[in-house]
Amino acid sequence: MPEPEVIIPMPSRGEPRDRLARPVRDLRISVMDRCNFRCPYCMPRERFDDRYRFLKVGERLDFEEISRLARLFVALGVRKVRITGGEPLLRANLPDLIGDLTSIAGLEDVALTTNGVMLARHASELKAAGLARVTVSLDSIDAEVFRRLSGGFGGLEDVLDGIDHARRAGLAPVKINAVVQRGINEAGVLDLVGRFRGTGVTVRFIEYMDVGNRNDWRPELVVTSAELLARIGAKWPLVARGRDYAGEVAERYAFADGAGELGFISSVSQPFCGNCSRARLSSDGVLYTCLFATHGLDLRTPLRDGASDEALLELVRARWAARNDRYSERRASLRAEADAARKVEMHYIGG
Repeated sequence: MPEPEVIIPMPSRGEPRDRLARPVRDLRISVMDRCNFRCPYCMPRERFDDRYRFLKVGERLDFEEISRLARLFVALGVRKVRITGGEPLLRANLPDLIGDLTSIAGLEDVALTTNGVMLARHASELKAAGLARVTVSLDSIDAEVFRRLSGGFGGLEDVLDGIDHARRAGLAPVKINAVVQRGINEAGVLDLVGRFRGTGVTVRFIEYMDVGNRNDWRPELVVTSAELLARIGAKWPLVARGRDYAGEVAERYAFADGAGELGFISSVSQPFCGNCSRARLSSDGVLYTCLFATHGLDLRTPLRDGASDEALLELVRARWAARNDRYSERRASLRAEADAARKVEMHYIGG
């Protein structure tokens, strides 16, 4: 028998709450559906080849449209924006957008997630435009494993150089997101931690998730955060730290010797849907209320048809108020349903 859903009635105006009383506080904006990597768990090379149709320039939101929507989301309660892709640094003149976003009153934090291969050439101008911090996706520092996990594109040294440039530019804290898959890159976990321990860079391990429909996810490939924590803690003792803010998804641990900290994001083994305050905007202007969503709300069409700010606010407010997403808590049952095969792809809305 399916679990009963707790429905909490909330007022329709002002800062909306969804059907589980969750506010919208974080907005992830994908500015580019293309990527210069072909990571097997996101954009496997055999399925995203030269014949794959990505969005045309005119199909993507322009910077003015993105900034306008961001302002509206801030009016509804958003305090943090993260720029994602695909690979966001493929978007020309991205620092201009960063400058626009950081000028929005009430927006407290603007960050960027990148694969890092182009970061060295852009870190200083991103910082000058107002970017606060950067997260680099890096699953291994073993050159051969890295090559396999990037689909044969890019170079490990370019990514490491990009991280160094980000640190020197003051994009702090620099964080690394590493997705660990059993039998693929788990053997290099300690090397990855050791490479950045004591540098001020925070490594965060993300449990391998069934995002999208193309990565052939299986539960047995998941290396749980508890397993990684035990393995790392056996070499370098760790001390649990509290979360920085309500809704923070990473469990934080500090090295007992003061050499920095680690984070663990456990969407599979310890779902955190109950505190999720994230909305996602695709590069063509579709709003998704869950990383595992099967449907979104088209905002580009009303935006380009001349809708007023109030009309757009009402569209977003109504969609958020109707939200009851909790995929990770219901993963087993939902994966058995037909809709599970139609989840939005990660390259399209970011992680």
